[in-house]
Amino acid sequence: SEPKIPSRGKSRAAPQHTMLAVTLAALPSLLLSPSVPATGSRTRAAAVRMAGDGPSFGDLDGSTARIGIIKARWHPEMSDSLIAGAKEALAACGVKEENIVETEVPGSYELPLAARYMALSGSVDAILPVGILIKGDTYHFEAISDSVSSGLMSVGMQTGVPILFGVLTCMSEEQARVRSIGPGNHGPDWGRAAVEMALLRQSAVGGPKSKFFMGFGDSGEDDAKPMTRPAERIGF
Repeated sequence: SEPKIPSRGKSRAAPQHTMLAVTLAALPSLLLSPSVPATGSRTRAAAVRMAGDGPSFGDLDGSTARIGIIKARWHPEMSDSLIAGAKEALAACGVKEENIVETEVPGSYELPLAARYMALSGSVDAILPVGILIKGDTYHFEAISDSVSSGLMSVGMQTGVPILFGVLTCMSEEQARVRSIGPGNHGPDWGRAAVEMALLRQSAVGGPKSKFFMGFGDSGEDDAKPMTRPAERIGF
């Protein structure tokens, strides 16, 4: 009988099977290779990068700016550090200590309503709510984060008083600490942003001496009789 000659297809298949076997055998060592950083290392690196340089600010004259700060009491070490950084920036911009109004609420979920009360009081030109939200095992984090973000934006749009977003929404406590304590502290940038937005509001509604809310106030003429009442202070 004639000798059997292997087909080209079979001769090609053998090397492919061999290469697959070698690849599968090497896969565990590739997955455990030290050149691939562990998850924790990637998280730390990402956190540091995210806490890098913020927006640039020019020279800000905050001598007439009135800034409100509302603190949520959860995670006090980190929130106090953020507020300290913000107040240092306010002082550097010339904001007077007597023009900084501070209060606090139990948690971040209460920040929007407190911000609305402060905005309607007419006592400030911009408001910096400060809170820290850290993801846990349930949907609580997402629900609170979305509600607070939407609520603060709504207060600013409804009242015309700039509301900063000084709420950290982090996946871990480590991420929150990187962004609140040390060189990655977001507080100073929030403070400068508050001054810039306060000045923007003043330029839009007639300056800090306006007597009535949203710029509908005394024009300085004795015969001017505005139809609106001055906003009364509500606990601030």
